[in-house]
Amino acid sequence: MTRAAAQAGLRRALTAAGIASAALDARLLVAAALGIGATAFLAHPDERLTAEQAARLGALARRRLAREPVGRILGEVEFWGLPFRLAPEVLAPRPDTETVVEAALERSAGVEPPRRILDLGTGSGCILVALLSELPAAFGVGVDRSPDALRIAAANAARNGVGLRAGFAASDWAAALGTGFDLIVSNPPYIRTAEIAALDLDVSRYDPAAALDGGRDGLDAYRAILADSWRCLAPGGRLVLELGHDQAAAVEELGRAQGWRKEALRTDLAGHSRAIVLTR
Repeated sequence: MTRAAAQAGLRRALTAAGIASAALDARLLVAAALGIGATAFLAHPDERLTAEQAARLGALARRRLAREPVGRILGEVEFWGLPFRLAPEVLAPRPDTETVVEAALERSAGVEPPRRILDLGTGSGCILVALLSELPAAFGVGVDRSPDALRIAAANAARNGVGLRAGFAASDWAAALGTGFDLIVSNPPYIRTAEIAALDLDVSRYDPAAALDGGRDGLDAYRAILADSWRCLAPGGRLVLELGHDQAAAVEELGRAQGWRKEALRTDLAGHSRAIVLTR
């Protein structure tokens, strides 16, 4: 079987299984099975797979057909143009979450950029690392309840060249933190408990439940963050939260009850309100 035929066959199998990203997934998995980059793959499409390469591809294909995401199969995913290691203990970064980074940077434009950043529920560290990559004078702290997640986040910070400007600590949201942060960011769990089982299998089977489950109405984490994180914010600082697609009004109202004021909403590529910027 040639490389091109292997890719085409896998693309057909993934399409038949209802996987929307079949073409991209097939290309990535064939390249991974061959141990080559995209350029080498495209340069020699008629080269034949060895028996060992075909066996590796078969194993990778079976995992994807079981709905394991490609990022988890390969062990890393790209976010904000940066590579992030994945593990079962962390939520896989998604393009929608880049909206949080965009909102934070947008609100910092034309003013003194944030020097101290706090990332609540840091997971893979993707939001914090992306912000530090754009703000070279900033230092950031990522907190998470999971020690395993913190190890992964620290490794991702080091890998992306910001490890010396990032610290990581175990905490239940902001409970263990002090004051003085110019910017607080978070992508909290916001899926309603009853809706988790109906999520795409790529999510419900492979993302950690603790990173998804927002309680009965999906707002438990927002209540905790809004009630306590104000202690950590320096005067004039901002809180930027990722939102579920239908939660903007509810989170704004929860914030208002705790003394927060909405400064901005930012939409994702689908037009959903995906990030809210709050001040005190």
